[in-house]
Amino acid sequence: MDSLSPLTLGFLGSLAAGLLTAVGALPVLFGGVPSRASRDLLLGFAAGVMLAASFFSLIIPALDAAEPRYEASATPALIVCVAILLGMGVVALLNERLPHEHFRTGREGPAADSLRRVWLFIIAITIHNFPEGLAVGVGFGSGGMSGGLPLAIGIGLQNAPEGLAVAVSLLGEGYSKARAWRIAALTGLVEPIGGLLGAGVVSLSEPLLPWGLAFAAGAMLYVISHEIIPETHRNGHQNKATAGLAVGLALMLFLDVWLG
Repeated sequence: MDSLSPLTLGFLGSLAAGLLTAVGALPVLFGGVPSRASRDLLLGFAAGVMLAASFFSLIIPALDAAEPRYEASATPALIVCVAILLGMGVVALLNERLPHEHFRTGREGPAADSLRRVWLFIIAITIHNFPEGLAVGVGFGSGGMSGGLPLAIGIGLQNAPEGLAVAVSLLGEGYSKARAWRIAALTGLVEPIGGLLGAGVVSLSEPLLPWGLAFAAGAMLYVISHEIIPETHRNGHQNKATAGLAVGLALMLFLDVWLG
């Protein structure tokens, strides 16, 4: 693996993480769908993993990458803060401009009557998953295996409950088990695109490294705040969701220290 380029590592790592979306959706094929409370706990776990990854695997390395160039000035912190806000802003803009739909909260973005509902939902998941692939790619592009492996494992772990949530939502809309699983699996395949982009940008230009790391963190933080946490608190299972978040955060911190 050490002989592979950062671009290849970014693609393969984000692809592996994305494929775990399909693994997580497998229970719908066999009828063993967890309860709503269990799904909210698992989504809380996903939020905790992403939250820890944003800070320990992206924001702190971004500060470390910027500090040697600007020494003791406030510039590294300013760069990271601006990049985080840019990452959040870009995903917010996509969320605003692209027509998409959430099964719980309904349609968002501009009107798109010609698009079938399932495709609106797929666009929503694409907006959600792209920053995750971007983060994995940036991790591999900036630090090779040590920089990207914890992110790939963590994002992959949190993709599993997300894949299950997508498949269960599709079942509720009347889709067959097989079709619900296929669509859920396909939503994870946007992550290698983000992985290629993230790895390519930061590996080509060293000055862009802190920007890329913090931008990916901001994009994930937006998804956590706007999508995952509100979803886990809609059905009265916020205690279970918070417990899942705590476990996910602690596990990702452990993985980052152990593997990084």
